[in-house]
Amino acid sequence: MDSTQIDNILQLQRDFYDSGATIPVSFRKRQLKKLYQAVQKYRLQIEEALKKDLGKSSYESFMCEIGLVLSGSVNIENLDLWGSKSILSNIGAGQVFGETYAFSRETLMVDAVAAQQTDILFWNLDILVHTPHPASTWQPKFIRNLLQISLRKNLALSQRIFCTTPKTIRGRLLVYLSNQAAKAGSNYFKIPFDRQGLADYLNVDRSALSKELGKMRDEGILTTRKNAFTLYGLSHEPLLYVSFSKAFH
Repeated sequence: MDSTQIDNILQLQRDFYDSGATIPVSFRKRQLKKLYQAVQKYRLQIEEALKKDLGKSSYESFMCEIGLVLSGSVNIENLDLWGSKSILSNIGAGQVFGETYAFSRETLMVDAVAAQQTDILFWNLDILVHTPHPASTWQPKFIRNLLQISLRKNLALSQRIFCTTPKTIRGRLLVYLSNQAAKAGSNYFKIPFDRQGLADYLNVDRSALSKELGKMRDEGILTTRKNAFTLYGLSHEPLLYVSFSKAFH
């Protein structure tokens, strides 16, 4: 296949996408099932191609790399068969993702989606961790730091569980926004999500979320502009958050 044939196929795919045929959820579900069936059917050929082109072994055909976000941010998302999306976490600059799957050599069960213009550095964990480097001083430090990162990620996921436990949208908003204010050490803070992203993170409908935020604003509980928030107490005075780590320095 020459470059002209490749360009023609690419243009046909672009035209098909632009036609809007891929928008219905039913179409996406059918295509995902076909993709899964094709991967299972041609798994050996895919592994052989990865070995030939990239030098990857069979277990590396799944997940063996972690991503370090150099700039921008990445949302870790889950998309079910009905097209419903949930944002599990947001990975900012200087943070990593995919380490749990890469370390355990498991198939990636979530999507890592750039939330904005993002630069990512991928590391092959098979070389950095699974391959012994007995004379090195960096490998033990790397593994220890990776463990600390993984533990922090577990805490972040636990916080999301707390945020999605309340049955009402207001309850979920209050838990999430209070946590963000405590992290910032201020009643004024910015969150890493737009309105749709916040709705996906809290697992609620966007229009219902916007309506509830409007009510909370009218009641003097908060003010908001885009992704910036200010929380107020019952007296409508700004809440005061003190960072204990700073207080004892």
